[in-house]
Amino acid sequence: MNTEYFVIDRDHPDPCILSRAADILRRGGVVAFPTETVYGLGANGLDARAVAAIYRAKGRPADNPLILHIAQIQDVEKLAREVPACARLLMDTYWPGPLTIILKRTKAVPDCTTAGLDTVAIRLPASRIARELIQLAGIPIAAPSANTSGRPSPTNAADVRADMDGRIDAIVDAGPCDIGVESTVIDCTAPVPTILRPGGITLEMLQAALGEVRWDRTQNTPENEAPRAPGMKYAHYAPSAPMTLIEGNREQRQKKIRVLAEAALAAGKRVGAVVSAETAFSLPAEVVSAVYGSQTDVKTIGNQLYTALRFFDNNPVDLIFAEGIEEKGLGRAIMNRMRKAAGHQIIRV
Repeated sequence: MNTEYFVIDRDHPDPCILSRAADILRRGGVVAFPTETVYGLGANGLDARAVAAIYRAKGRPADNPLILHIAQIQDVEKLAREVPACARLLMDTYWPGPLTIILKRTKAVPDCTTAGLDTVAIRLPASRIARELIQLAGIPIAAPSANTSGRPSPTNAADVRADMDGRIDAIVDAGPCDIGVESTVIDCTAPVPTILRPGGITLEMLQAALGEVRWDRTQNTPENEAPRAPGMKYAHYAPSAPMTLIEGNREQRQKKIRVLAEAALAAGKRVGAVVSAETAFSLPAEVVSAVYGSQTDVKTIGNQLYTALRFFDNNPVDLIFAEGIEEKGLGRAIMNRMRKAAGHQIIRV
């Protein structure tokens, strides 16, 4: 398959380019496009054949549900048969934005989009390009992250191209994404609204809007059950070498990473590190470090995390040590992704 490549200005998007991409979507094609979180792999979410093409391109398990992206709040009525008051409040407060809301679905949404669940995940993205593309296509767009299943999500078009060139119809390149981790997913069909995946809209922000909010701390689904949201069952975000995550006190985790790296180097291993700028400075010169930012700048860490994980695609190592961060606010989403990237191989100090 020949993948078309469109470059567009995010502040002044060319309507002709977006119209070409929208036409591909209407015809059942698959188009990668930017959102404020990560690049999405989009297709007509109401067309079972188009949705199947997403699963094929990603190598994604068929029981992993997709998120439907819409252009305006009114579009929810076509997709959800029940919209409780808590969901309305969240839409009014945090849409457009990095928040996915799970609702009871209508018959218009095919089983393949929801992995057979009676619910549907819906998001109104903040990205102007994403909303205009969806509006021009005139259909809700099913769009998981635009990477091969299990790999780190792409936050720029070059990473999309590395995974998807020749697999999909087109890529829309509008530069790097702003947030860098996927949307928060909240289940509004539960008796108490429940966070199934942490993201850019934090627990504290949701509590400010709703009061009582539950957080599903398991973040995992048993093998014999379908996940209620993306990222709850299968391995995700993994770099190209085995990774161990070091959690705990800042000074202690820095010391532990240095000790582990020195031991691995002494054993003849090529060692990589996904760490803060402060920790990278303390490591042996032989360690290949991918720096995600300063320990004091959680926004930059979120924005650079997947880029740091993908760094080792072109800088091969035998193993990777990763530095955790404080688990509050956006840090909850970052730690969720890092634990999954490490396959829950964790050392706590």
